[in-house]
Amino acid sequence: MPHQERLTQYRKIERERSSKLLVYATSDRQGAEAQIGADCVDIFVDLLDKIGPTEKISLILHTSGGDSSTAWRLINLIKTFCDHLEIIVPSKAMSAGTLMCLGANKIVMTKQAALGPIDPSLNHALGPQLPQGNPSARVPVSVEAVRGYLDAATVDLGINDSQTLGSILIDLSNKVHPLVLGQIFRSRTQIRLLAGKLLQEHVKDSRKAGEIIDFLSADSGSHDYTINRREAIDLGLPVEKPSDGFYKIIKKVFLDLSTEMQRLEPYNPNVMLAGNQAANFRLVRGIIESVGGGCYGFVSEGQLIKTTIPNPAAGGQQIEQISDQRHFEGWRKL
Repeated sequence: MPHQERLTQYRKIERERSSKLLVYATSDRQGAEAQIGADCVDIFVDLLDKIGPTEKISLILHTSGGDSSTAWRLINLIKTFCDHLEIIVPSKAMSAGTLMCLGANKIVMTKQAALGPIDPSLNHALGPQLPQGNPSARVPVSVEAVRGYLDAATVDLGINDSQTLGSILIDLSNKVHPLVLGQIFRSRTQIRLLAGKLLQEHVKDSRKAGEIIDFLSADSGSHDYTINRREAIDLGLPVEKPSDGFYKIIKKVFLDLSTEMQRLEPYNPNVMLAGNQAANFRLVRGIIESVGGGCYGFVSEGQLIKTTIPNPAAGGQQIEQISDQRHFEGWRKL
């Protein structure tokens, strides 16, 4: 159902929660992923201005993560418009999404909902290149992976002499640019600072808050680690289980958002061409909406064109290639 039809469910949520509702979903469709980015902030300002100051805001959030600075900015922006903020997680709010959840007074998690570690991965113009890949593409560098490498040398292997440690650092800096390494350690400090500031409003025990930050930023072991509702409660996060009736509403909304973003259908240019030489495409890779502010979508539009070129390595045989010629990519009102 399009936005106009989702409004019925949104109004039910507003009545159920005695709140004003915002929805933010970024695509995790294979091949057409999207993340939290700074380009969404102005849209939130527009929707929040239409809501105005209010007692409570409910935010439905679905994301694999993104820019942690934007997550910090968004959560503080929303909280300036309300006294109480709850985040509803129908499926997942990973990485920067989890960071946003740390600033909520209440996190409503379905039985399949997942949070995750908040350790950031750094994309940098001087980051490592993929071997034999696009020369302009850069590999994200995990902050905690670098820390884990150094800890493995100093703690696990017990290396402590300055000459060997110096060689390890030189070898690391030959693979990861020193400026990137410097930014990595700054990012690690920053993410812990932001998490601490967001938690302090509703986790008054500083020792407990420190344990939560340690687990989410380092001790969980892997950025892919998922935290279900029970573990989130055990961690000490302010988690609420939705009632059966409320769960059905959340599930209905999420299934419709998934359909609009085609989450369960991998993006495959060959399938979209369906044997043709060219095909226009339109991908909805993000949705931000509210009851009174309408619906904004992060849209990619363009044309797929199949061509054949000679392959000298195969004795002049023709090979097919598909070019993705995009003429628009960004947020627009749907």
